[in-house]
Amino acid sequence: MSDFISMSFPKFIEDIYNYIMGLSEEQLILYLAYSMIVSGIITCAYMILFKQRATYGRYGNDAFFANLAIPARISWFVQECPSLIIPAIALAYYGDNMNLSKVIAFLMFVGHYWNRTLCYPFLITGGKPTPPHLTFMGIVFCVWNGYIQGFYHVKYATFESDHPRQLISQLGIALFLCGMFINIHSDSILRNLRKPGETGYKIPRGGMFEFVSGANFLGEILEWVGYAIYCRSVPALAFAVFTASNIGPRALHHHEWYKTKFEDYPKDRHAVIPLLL
Repeated sequence: MSDFISMSFPKFIEDIYNYIMGLSEEQLILYLAYSMIVSGIITCAYMILFKQRATYGRYGNDAFFANLAIPARISWFVQECPSLIIPAIALAYYGDNMNLSKVIAFLMFVGHYWNRTLCYPFLITGGKPTPPHLTFMGIVFCVWNGYIQGFYHVKYATFESDHPRQLISQLGIALFLCGMFINIHSDSILRNLRKPGETGYKIPRGGMFEFVSGANFLGEILEWVGYAIYCRSVPALAFAVFTASNIGPRALHHHEWYKTKFEDYPKDRHAVIPLLL
């Protein structure tokens, strides 16, 4: 400890730099994945304990730089792009060793971001602008996540020869597809709540919204839990943990917001997990 205290600050930074540069790429990816797990847990605790809402969408007016907000379509497209482009780069450079197990993992991840990058932003109707710093944070996360998911599962992941046929793998695929359907269907319900010319918020009904306030969030959480079950890797687990840690609290905040705004809000709905939470 005394050596640490006596170390000059520039020397300390230099040692960290040298340590990181001495890591193999695979080790670096795993460190980035572990840091994603830690940051997700910290974020979740902060959002729940201090009731801190992510200030975009319906809470955008509470954000810093709200007057500089970026149109929703542009913001979503720009911030989601890296999670589509970076895995494609990994495939282009290191795709020679792809097998069926890796192809399935790649398609699960890229399939979601194909929708989120090339479909979802252009289907938005009347979306709330996003503050610029939150768009920037979204870009940073998607670069981070796109790198560890794309490069790890294309370049470094190892799977048993019968991996896709294993029951646990098939369960992961089924859960992912179920979650993706719920996510896309719920987004469609939200988009079509208002008739042309209408403004304001309405109670979403139909699909999984009959059970939870955050049906779209439930769908996305199920997707990445299924992805983690299929891949059984640290990067995939990190993404599942980070997703649940960030949009789980947002679902809780939405649930409380709905109950406050609508006196007739269904009392048997939960926030994000049917019958439980």
